[in-house]
Amino acid sequence: MIRVTIVSPNSALRIGLRELLGRQPDIKVVGETVDLESVNEMETEVAVLASVSSARFINRKSNFAILFLTDDVESVRGMLNSNTQAWGILSPDATEDELTAAVRAVGEGLWVGAPGLVQSLIRLSGRRESSSEESLVEQLTAREMEVIQLMAQGLANKQIALSLSISEHTVKFHLSSLYAKLGISSRTEAVKRGIELGLISL
Repeated sequence: MIRVTIVSPNSALRIGLRELLGRQPDIKVVGETVDLESVNEMETEVAVLASVSSARFINRKSNFAILFLTDDVESVRGMLNSNTQAWGILSPDATEDELTAAVRAVGEGLWVGAPGLVQSLIRLSGRRESSSEESLVEQLTAREMEVIQLMAQGLANKQIALSLSISEHTVKFHLSSLYAKLGISSRTEAVKRGIELGLISL
């Protein structure tokens, strides 16, 4: 069960997100607040930040992941720092499937978003200070290792989703995280880089 706190000064927006996320059997909305500083870290695994423009980022190390709902990339760029455990960014117009898949993905410690966007922002998270093989392997999750192995076998996103019993949206989020961590932008480059690093068994 993923414990979520919804963050927004807009009460109508909080209600809508609470109803949407509350329908998911593996997601539990444990709180609502107007700012990140008021999030109960003992209860929260993922904070869904729906009003980025009015938010102030917390200066202390946070124990929860953050999912930004915004089209304003620059506002997120200014908020990311080494205190962020894991994060993602989606458009406020994202579908219910995309939103719930994103919550699950950041709950697993993934960086979520379009590959180009994630690559552009990931440098600010303070988590890619070393490009050595050892540090890179440590950053990949077990699920990401499964995804890159299946991708190397030529499986499409839908086939990977079926094989791992996850949604296609979740597969896309795993791929975007992989692209960012490997410093590449395509499936072909991912496989090539994975082979070079010994991440893929041939």
